[in-house]
Amino acid sequence: MGDVLAGFHAAWEFESDSVLIRYERGIRTPKLFQALGERRVPLAALESVTLAPGKRGTVVLRAVPRPGADPLLEAADGQLKEAGDPYRLVLPAEKETLAEYYADELRGLLTESGPAGRFLIEAPGPPRAFKAYDAKASFDGTTVRFRWSWTGASSAKWKAGDQSFPVDGLSGVEWRSPEVFEGHLRLIPRDGDTGAPVPPDQDPAAVVFGLGYGPVHESLPFAAAVLAAVRDRRPAVSVPAARRDPADIAERIRHLGELHQAGLVTDEEFSMKKAELLSEL
Repeated sequence: MGDVLAGFHAAWEFESDSVLIRYERGIRTPKLFQALGERRVPLAALESVTLAPGKRGTVVLRAVPRPGADPLLEAADGQLKEAGDPYRLVLPAEKETLAEYYADELRGLLTESGPAGRFLIEAPGPPRAFKAYDAKASFDGTTVRFRWSWTGASSAKWKAGDQSFPVDGLSGVEWRSPEVFEGHLRLIPRDGDTGAPVPPDQDPAAVVFGLGYGPVHESLPFAAAVLAAVRDRRPAVSVPAARRDPADIAERIRHLGELHQAGLVTDEEFSMKKAELLSEL
């Protein structure tokens, strides 16, 4: 088709085998859209297209992906608010006729339906990082790393030490929106314990969110990137990690000493963790 339909916060470019969605940048544009930048959506990944009245003199054109086609929606698991749906194009009501034309054209090109056997839409790529309440999380394409924060991490996590999780040792990702109670990101290991889950604040395989920590536009693309790598089983090339800041290491050792003096860390645990931190310099 080769045409472009521009709405509020995004523009859709219609191509013969895909729709290229370009998101605007600006203070009114949802931060998730800005973080995504643009997404190419193959027509094979779409199940249907809808057009419905919107609010305050608008109409909403929406592409409906097939279940399992988009790692971002799989990670979100239905938790995105309507305004944060990256497949909604909000248009002025006067563009309704034009939107109906493009909706009909798209419907005529869609040939697939039902669950997709694999991800058909590219996930946000690594490297990715965000700050949770109790840790800094990073993903370089091959390994997820959690570095515990001395101000937020529980003693259980400090005792376990900073964590590294190769994607080939994971089976999935659990993302709970920071906009709800007990928001968190939890990594699910392959062949892991099938018993009752440990609370996220005590689980070394999880980081917890909070006000200003783990926002949707940072933590959800992170979760989608990890999930795509886990499902693909062919992780991206690792990005070399920067050397640790000596001041940061010193601060973490100081906090470890406080835990030791409080009796929350044994002599042996203190010595091992201190040696581990010093080895990162």
